Amino acid sequence: MPVMEQDKQMSVPDFAGLQPDTIIDAVEQRGLDCDARVFPLNSFENRVYQIGIENAAPIIGKFYRPHRWSNQQILEEHQFTLDLAQLEIPVVAPLIYGNTSLFSYQDYRYALYPRRGGRTPELDNPDHLQWLGRFIGRIHAVGATKKFDYRPDISLQSFAIDASEFIIQHKFIPEYLNAAYQSLIDDIIKLLKQRFDHTDYTSLRLHGDCHRGNILWTDHGPHFVDFDDSRNGPAVQDLWMLLSGDTEEQRIQLDHVLDGYFEFHDFNPAEIRLIEPLRTLRIIHYASWLARRWDDPSFPLNFPWFNTPNYWEQHILELREQFALLQENEQFAI
Repeated sequence: MPVMEQDKQMSVPDFAGLQPDTIIDAVEQRGLDCDARVFPLNSFENRVYQIGIENAAPIIGKFYRPHRWSNQQILEEHQFTLDLAQLEIPVVAPLIYGNTSLFSYQDYRYALYPRRGGRTPELDNPDHLQWLGRFIGRIHAVGATKKFDYRPDISLQSFAIDASEFIIQHKFIPEYLNAAYQSLIDDIIKLLKQRFDHTDYTSLRLHGDCHRGNILWTDHGPHFVDFDDSRNGPAVQDLWMLLSGDTEEQRIQLDHVLDGYFEFHDFNPAEIRLIEPLRTLRIIHYASWLARRWDDPSFPLNFPWFNTPNYWEQHILELREQFALLQENEQFAI
């Protein structure tokens, strides 16, 4: 596994000091000559920039949010993508300088990546779905060889219990909705626990956030970016975000994905029962993620609709709809 050149506790509380000069100095620390062109890319959890290099293609610099992942957790993700890339699986892995892929500069941890372009895949195209299934199957074949040692699992505790407790304890819910939210969350958590406890699945290393925005499509096929949310979990976590529409439409789409997936890895059909539970976890966790980041100035600026009475009313309505789907216990055959 690559090692960090300076393994120390980060102390900087936010991104306030991450100015263009800091970014350029950090990159030039690696022996590269920047041409002073630094363009921010669409990222909120971390800060990501396209950085111009003299007489060479631009690179991507990813500056990690302080205190989110430990050095060991980041390096595990790096090693996973490096292993995949070595097998010619189309993922964007970090660049290594010496034996290092994770660096620090002025207490910011960062990694550098090659720039890769592309467009979003056509998830209503059976050929695209089958192609994606083949590569996800290959990713999972590698992911199943061992589990992450430092990165956590996708769990009911972190994605629902801890997430909802943070929202309640920090009083994000308007008082007139508080009782409704707490009662609904309690019912959902009980049902989710039953579903996970009674579903047989094997946990493996995942992309973790495999939605269309993290897949770039070219004439040569897809490549996968941003493994920042990699965790251990059920294989279906990397499949369900490719599906949309009603139950029949999702069944057909999943058939196309699995046609490709089965070429490289087995899939336990029992995991289909986890699609709606995993979707529910994502809904709860997303609200908590926004709440946890609300003191970051970029979040109120880019998510002005969050933390309004209307937002929480709609959030509770969405959770009620998910609760109904969970109670229906809908599933479809492969």
